[in-house]
Amino acid sequence: MTSQSGRHSPLPRRAVLGTALGGAAVAALPGTAHAGQSLPTAPTAPTAAPSAGTDASAPKGRRPWSLRDTMTTDRSWDRFLRDQDLRWSRLPTRWYEGPFLGDGLLGSMVYQDPGANRIRFTVQHGRVQDHRPEFGSGWGTCRLPVGHLTLDPVGTITAVDWRLSLWNAELTGTVTTTAGTLTLSALIHDEVLAARVTADGGERVVWTFHPEEAISPRKISEAPPTGYTAHPPWTTRTTADGTEQVLQPLIGGQTATAYRRDGDELLLGVGHSAPSETAAEADSLRHLRRARSYASLRKRHRRWWHAFYPKSFVSFPDGRLQSFHWIQLYKVASASRAGGPVMATSGPWLEPTPWPAVWWNLNIQLEYWLVHGSNHLELDALATTVRQNQEQLIANVPAAYRADSSGVGRSSDMFANRGVGRPGSGTEVGNLTWALHNVWLTYRHSMDEALLRDTVFPVLRRAISYYLHFLTPGSDGKLHLPSTLSPEYPVVPPQDTNYDLALIRWGCRTLLESAELLGVDDELIPRWQEVLTRLTPYPVDDNGFMIGADTPYAQSHRHYSHLLMVYPLYLVNWEQPENRDLITRSVVRWQALPSAHRGYSYTGAASMYAMTGDGDTAITYLRKFFDPTTRYPCQANTHYTEAGPVIETPLSASQSLHDMFCQSWGGVIRVFPAVPSTWADVTLHDFRTQGAFLVSAVRQAGATRFVRIRSLAGEPLKLRHGLTGRLTVLLDDGTPARTHDLGDGTLAIDLPKGREVLVHAGARPDLVIAPVTVGEPGAAWGLP
Repeated sequence: MTSQSGRHSPLPRRAVLGTALGGAAVAALPGTAHAGQSLPTAPTAPTAAPSAGTDASAPKGRRPWSLRDTMTTDRSWDRFLRDQDLRWSRLPTRWYEGPFLGDGLLGSMVYQDPGANRIRFTVQHGRVQDHRPEFGSGWGTCRLPVGHLTLDPVGTITAVDWRLSLWNAELTGTVTTTAGTLTLSALIHDEVLAARVTADGGERVVWTFHPEEAISPRKISEAPPTGYTAHPPWTTRTTADGTEQVLQPLIGGQTATAYRRDGDELLLGVGHSAPSETAAEADSLRHLRRARSYASLRKRHRRWWHAFYPKSFVSFPDGRLQSFHWIQLYKVASASRAGGPVMATSGPWLEPTPWPAVWWNLNIQLEYWLVHGSNHLELDALATTVRQNQEQLIANVPAAYRADSSGVGRSSDMFANRGVGRPGSGTEVGNLTWALHNVWLTYRHSMDEALLRDTVFPVLRRAISYYLHFLTPGSDGKLHLPSTLSPEYPVVPPQDTNYDLALIRWGCRTLLESAELLGVDDELIPRWQEVLTRLTPYPVDDNGFMIGADTPYAQSHRHYSHLLMVYPLYLVNWEQPENRDLITRSVVRWQALPSAHRGYSYTGAASMYAMTGDGDTAITYLRKFFDPTTRYPCQANTHYTEAGPVIETPLSASQSLHDMFCQSWGGVIRVFPAVPSTWADVTLHDFRTQGAFLVSAVRQAGATRFVRIRSLAGEPLKLRHGLTGRLTVLLDDGTPARTHDLGDGTLAIDLPKGREVLVHAGARPDLVIAPVTVGEPGAAWGLP
């Protein structure tokens, strides 16, 4: 709801939502429920979900059953994650081979300084950007480089022995030279890069900071635009306590880098300010004062990371893929934190690239999917970016539509500053709506009503309203959309692009559901209902979904924009038998023309096949991303590059694994829906699903042994458990749960907020959460 000024007026809270908001439980499921019946709606969960066993409504005293979690001590996590660590016995020579450190803001990659006998620690920061939108996102609001440190040995480097510890998020090891040995450790925390290096033999420790020109990394592929003015050169100074500073004035801001040596230790901090042209100088010094020393910073650093990992656990028998998955959790936590800058294409590890900005037509969505299932919503900077920049999203649409519309173009800075074109002009229009699907997923995994009320509903309302201005009835009586682009297909359909039709349908459905949940009698409800009734069907032909009207899928397409209704929106899905042939034809056709495919083309196909329950085909496609004979495979340190570094594909590969292990679309939790047949054993613990449930499940010898679910919000629970035989369904006080068989292996279970339920078949199995035995060993990531 918005006023004419474009400012958002608050939405009323709903007083009654099945039961009173804030109530402890929901009514029991009626015994006459049948398959497909809507289950009662429940109270919302707090933003920060309680940990298992702490809710006031949980039973007190001795429990009749409980999980025996072997992953409860620092020692057990250290031992498990040590097997997932990256290792180097050869000196990395490129950014996509070396160790990487980060805290969601400051980032560093470690590799040989090109063409030199020294080691580079890059120094880049997610907030450091240009502030001149008149030059576009590629030059005017792009990420800007900061600089790099070099560790300059006396002798020639002959060997390295490095380990990147995931558990401690710390790089340790040695550098052997013809003169002696350097022993190093390094980490990043609270916007400070801290390193400790000692020298033996004839070696000595020499650090040098190299500022880099504050110009768009896009310079590798094109000249600056007409009228572009270079930023002033940097200056240097030394403070009274011996701290060195590099001050980079910007047109409309400042970047400052401060660093100091104290014995064997180096501390470096980066500050950035805009529009202030002086504040960054003080910020960088404050970062160093707060850090104090390597030891004190490491203590806080380890406390954060040791609390991070135990929020969820997954283990499966493919050693190299298991390691890859845990590295992605380390990577996303190093690259993003809620409230901070949303990830650009390279995260906080900026390198020369044609894409030095935030990309909204696929990259940003794929980057954040894995935070949901892994139970790490505290990393979701996308949701907070949308919430904090609603006025900018309004300003992005043409002035004539700002009273009720919002949008964002293909790429932007961290503040979503990029105009969106008009339908009819052949430009991308739906990128904000697709990004809002991610924000809605965060709502669904948290059931945080404030997120729905203050962000999802008002911004989605405006994003769909922009479409509504252009939908027009055709001679067939259906509503049609003029020409828009399917990212990034090279032909623009004359109308009815499937990318946009899918997003319009999802948006209208979500708005109607949200209005009901929030108790909002919105004036646009009849319009959203009309659109769902009259919107033209998706254009299809013999090969499945087309790009749009009169535009077949005839050229290789790296994106799966034309298939969003299948994945990730699930509007057309495998549980609709009438659509199975259409889905199959569409995915087969998409993969049959592979010349333009990139890594995410394979991860996307893997997730689509996981939706069908075909784990063997899903893993076949996922493995293509790791096949070094493909054009754009996963790199040695699990990063990824095309014409420049892009972070989304490896992160989306972890989501493909999630889709094999647990799915929760359509209001049903599916446990082990598409596990490859060769993975007989899988362990999940506190896997977060839609409805704000934490799922724990164990698969042994190819069969599910038990499922435990904890409800954080009291939402209706429908469970496709995968168990065979007579079921036992017990609440955490030992009483049988009220259930109803919905058919197709799906059980409705009455599970109040804060309570747990155990589901198993036959005699009670051992309720143990533990790593599985690795049956497919693989080399460590890095250069082992």
